[in-house]
Amino acid sequence: MNHMNPPKGRMARFRQATANSFRTHRLFWLFTLLLWTKSTIAYQFFFNIPIDNAMQSFILLINPLSSTLFLFAFSFFFSGNKRKWALYILYAASSLILFADTTYYREFTDFLTVPVLFQSSNMETLSSSFFSLLQWKDLLIVGDLIVLPFLLWKLNETGKASRKRVIATFVAAAAMFGFNLALAETERPELLTRSFDRELLVKNLGTFNFHVYDAMLQTKTSAKKAMADGSELAEIEQYTRQNYAAPDPELFGKYKGKNVIAVSFESAQNFTNHMKAPNGEYITPNLNKLIEESHFWPNFYHTTGQGKTSDSEFALDNSLFGLPRGGVYFTNADNEYNALPERIKQEGYHSAVFHANNKSFWNRDQMYANIGVDSFYDQDYYDLGDPADMTEWGLLDDEFFLQSVPMIEELPEPFFAKLITLTNHFPFTMPSEEHELVPKFETNSTTLNNFPQALAYQDYALGLFIDELKANGMWDDTIFIVYGDHNGISTNHNAAMADLLGKEEITPYDVAKLQQVPFAIHLPGQEEGVVHDGIGSQIDMNPTIQHLLGIDTSDQIGFGNDLFAPERNDRAIFRDGTMITKEHVFTQSMCYEAETGELAAEPEACEPLEEEANRVLEMNDAIIYSDLLRFREQNE
Repeated sequence: MNHMNPPKGRMARFRQATANSFRTHRLFWLFTLLLWTKSTIAYQFFFNIPIDNAMQSFILLINPLSSTLFLFAFSFFFSGNKRKWALYILYAASSLILFADTTYYREFTDFLTVPVLFQSSNMETLSSSFFSLLQWKDLLIVGDLIVLPFLLWKLNETGKASRKRVIATFVAAAAMFGFNLALAETERPELLTRSFDRELLVKNLGTFNFHVYDAMLQTKTSAKKAMADGSELAEIEQYTRQNYAAPDPELFGKYKGKNVIAVSFESAQNFTNHMKAPNGEYITPNLNKLIEESHFWPNFYHTTGQGKTSDSEFALDNSLFGLPRGGVYFTNADNEYNALPERIKQEGYHSAVFHANNKSFWNRDQMYANIGVDSFYDQDYYDLGDPADMTEWGLLDDEFFLQSVPMIEELPEPFFAKLITLTNHFPFTMPSEEHELVPKFETNSTTLNNFPQALAYQDYALGLFIDELKANGMWDDTIFIVYGDHNGISTNHNAAMADLLGKEEITPYDVAKLQQVPFAIHLPGQEEGVVHDGIGSQIDMNPTIQHLLGIDTSDQIGFGNDLFAPERNDRAIFRDGTMITKEHVFTQSMCYEAETGELAAEPEACEPLEEEANRVLEMNDAIIYSDLLRFREQNE
């Protein structure tokens, strides 16, 4: 029986080595346990990450380990008391990253990326909303950073880790990551190709591994422009020509020479259309009236990503999606584009943007200059003197519209004017009770409860603006457009939203449908409204406007279709790969029947939708990352 002794001996030695490791490097294991615990707490109580089976739960449990081991292994390069402070610095930095992720997620239901961190010019305006996001439970993530230095001060670390120990720890981290990735690939094959689905990446890789991967993507995408040769452009041109939708011949060019005013309706969503506040009054009576007198698409969706309002502008101007990470206004503002302001300039139009905010917010000043905007009226053109006319984000919309009208009247005609509102913005609080035109909702979400008051005031301001345009005679000579820029209520408030809408729960199907935003076009002389049941999105606004003005778009590169076109693509693609058609809704890797919201009996029916959405988004990103339109300009 002696042949049994060697295994027992090896096991004993392993147990002894493990015990020695815990004794000798107790702080290393303590910080590892603390950071692992914090990550688990964040998954459970801060992030709303769906778990479908036991394997996904196990992956979520282990995915912080590889990055935690790898990070703290660097402390072994220090000896004595230097090691404990190295551990603390690494731990503090990791905790602050996790805190930043949880805070950002609380508003946007998304995770920070490198391009977002580059948006430093937005920080001043964002500061007020940041403080409103803070909660007592954040102390679970950062509270111990205050206490730990006092405890560490009394501890003395001695000795130095052996080279073998350092190598073993890095190898263990790599092995754990490989094991984690192998399990994740069984759950979601080709996981690392889905960089646009950050929730999926975090669920399978963990927050810290996600940030490393994101940094690698940033390096890769930064090199794409330098390495591009324009060879991808031919395939994209072929695709856009095949998917071109010819305009309605009765409407094409019918409003040539008419002014165009487009209002970006901040954070509006269609679920509030014709909804009454708790006191029985309509929340958006003016928008409701405009809809009844205009062309309206109830199945119209926003296409924005992390660029939010700037992404919606980008879609309007270029018929392109924003980027999977960050805002294109920041990352690729110097690209060559074939934007709407440039196109209509050739038809004698003057383009202008009105926004009572800092001109550098979302890097607008640089982007507008590049795409040919003739006039940008930022906060320097407005009287911001009365604090009663200000919200946390800037000038209240009623004052914004009223002060904008005289400037619009001075524009050379014909003009294209875009006005970007501010009032209905997170956290949706109003300056005083006199600005609270309707009561709050009554749910367990403060954010959702505030929403109708900010939206109602935005709607009130829209009514004033329309009245002014009618009074000065512009209304009858103007194509007037209102479009929602992005959703206002994130999925963090799903429970409260379910309560408000009388649903048992908000499913992924419901989340997709809640991305519907208002889109109405009032044409000169129009008296009766028309409701269109087709499916559209923000990338469709560009060709729709151009065709009304008689501008041919058949040679332009963009992924939208004229919303009036008789034979258009009835679909909406989201930045996260969701695709909606009249038959199906494909979202979060699930296939639903469009009419009922039930899971499709044949899930494979959505496979073509997934492939098409991925293809379009990949072509879109190639255009931006590689600056492909510059090659088209060179060839013309």
